[in-house]
Amino acid sequence: MKMSQRIYMKGLNMSNDIIISLLALVGTLSGTFGGILTSSKLTAYRIRKLEEKVDMHNNFAQSIPIIEEKIKVINHRIEDLERGKEHEI
Repeated sequence: MKMSQRIYMKGLNMSNDIIISLLALVGTLSGTFGGILTSSKLTAYRIRKLEEKVDMHNNFAQSIPIIEEKIKVINHRIEDLERGKEHEI
């Protein structure tokens, strides 16, 4: 091989190495960002589901005092009815 052919070949090899390196970089970056996006979507989904569970629990917790008040009223009515029967006997 002549000297000029070796220089050309060496330059060609170097540009092939650069192209391969750039392709590897693009692949790595796309894989990394794809993983980050997938992870963030999964995290957002799980947070949304947890918020739904918290909302359901809060609704239940808000109805408990109402139920307790109704039970008190029912107990008073039962006591009044029992007292009324005692007076009749």
